[in-house]
Amino acid sequence: MPKTLQILYLCFMILISCKDKVSQFSGEVSNSSLERVEPSNWWVGYKETSLQLLVKEENIGKAKVIVSYSGVSVKGTHQADSPNYLFIDLDIASNAKAGKFDILFEFEDGDEKYHTYELKERSRNADEFIGFNSSDVVYLITPDRFANGDSSNDSVDGLRQAGIDRANDYARHGGDIKGITDNLDYIEKMGFTSIWSSPLLINDMAEQSYHGYAITNFYQVDPRFGSLEDYVKLADKAREKGIGLIMDQVANHCGLEHWWMKDLPFKDWVNNQDAFLNNEFVGTSHRRTVNQDKYASKKDRDAMSQGWFVPSMPDLNQRNPFMARYITQNSVWWIETLGLSGIRQDTYPYPDKQFMSDWAKAIMTEYPQFSIVGEEWSYNPLLIAYWQEGANNKDGYASNLRSTMDFAMQSNIVQALNDEESWNQGLVKIYEGLANDFAYASPKDIMVFPDNHDMSRIFTQLKGDVENTKMALGLMLTLPRIPQIYYGTEILMEDFKKPGDHGLIRSDF
Repeated sequence: MPKTLQILYLCFMILISCKDKVSQFSGEVSNSSLERVEPSNWWVGYKETSLQLLVKEENIGKAKVIVSYSGVSVKGTHQADSPNYLFIDLDIASNAKAGKFDILFEFEDGDEKYHTYELKERSRNADEFIGFNSSDVVYLITPDRFANGDSSNDSVDGLRQAGIDRANDYARHGGDIKGITDNLDYIEKMGFTSIWSSPLLINDMAEQSYHGYAITNFYQVDPRFGSLEDYVKLADKAREKGIGLIMDQVANHCGLEHWWMKDLPFKDWVNNQDAFLNNEFVGTSHRRTVNQDKYASKKDRDAMSQGWFVPSMPDLNQRNPFMARYITQNSVWWIETLGLSGIRQDTYPYPDKQFMSDWAKAIMTEYPQFSIVGEEWSYNPLLIAYWQEGANNKDGYASNLRSTMDFAMQSNIVQALNDEESWNQGLVKIYEGLANDFAYASPKDIMVFPDNHDMSRIFTQLKGDVENTKMALGLMLTLPRIPQIYYGTEILMEDFKKPGDHGLIRSDF
């Protein structure tokens, strides 16, 4: 064969090979099974065009990544310390269209795997994610104790804590998402305009999994509460009734049985990771005032923000940029998936505070009408005020957090109604509490409450006095605040038998 023909033939065969590769790459083959890709999908039309995927698969760390989809490009890949992770930086251009595309992974040994990824249209405009304000009343629910709408999910095979035991205050009792959905008419008739449920994500822990704060997969609904479809249905049905849904999120820690604890991506994925790997526990000091203290040492600040709550809750290291991105994207994913109106962020002063500022800013940039409330359990209004957006902090810290929780006013009202009247006791406590509003950038955006899932019921705090309980509720519903009521307050649920006991506080409704 003449040399010219040989070259033409070779070029033709290369073109055929490339055509086959492109045809295969465009989705004509079945999706390969990777262990994990998170987030599992994304959306077009965000102001932030970058997206970082966490991919977990054996020895994927050095794989080459190829994407062929209009408007989507690979900006970089990052190996983790573990060879079983790869982080992919994608750019999703403003003109990218919703659709599915294949991500090709070429391994060092010549193996190839594909993963089909989906970009969706956003469900509504960014300005339509409307948050809560002082015209709202928030109903706080512990879902395991509220209502059992589907007994078929009371026990799920393969999870560490099985079955229900309503005689045990710290076991699961069977409440679920459908139980909340089935009672939306009741919630609406009571006048509540927002629902805050404690976490509904999976807590595959051997003990006390009911409370929800030891999450073992940030993208999975606990099957004992229901499915993602059930969660979406709850959000949709609530929205139809004019009721917003507030998601309880936890940026500070996860559960010890979280899937990544068996194979941590980086050497600094969680705080005090070396101690953990040596079976040592380094707990937090809980000295939250170090966040505001101008004299605090780095050692004291680290002891608070990097220590673990308890041995079963690893403390996440938000200073790791991949962890920070993971948490932020997870929040956005849930906002868009459920059409949330707000987030309640647990233990707000405990994570890295610069991260928390960046996290809140990222969310509010995409959802300018959204609401976030952070938990700062302090009775000092100056410490609470520090965390609110617009605070004139001496250290220059800007939180980007619209709402905080008014533990100070809650305490003032209880003291005012319990104490004997005198110059510095009794109702003057309420006056002094309101006089402290000068410390807040926006008092009307602060959330006040008679009680919650972590403290004695208000009826117990007020020593079983019905009239004082009515006065407390009346005050909290009319103050320049956002009122939040815990389920069961309307029927005077109490915990006199063991005041302050969490299992009893969260009794069955």
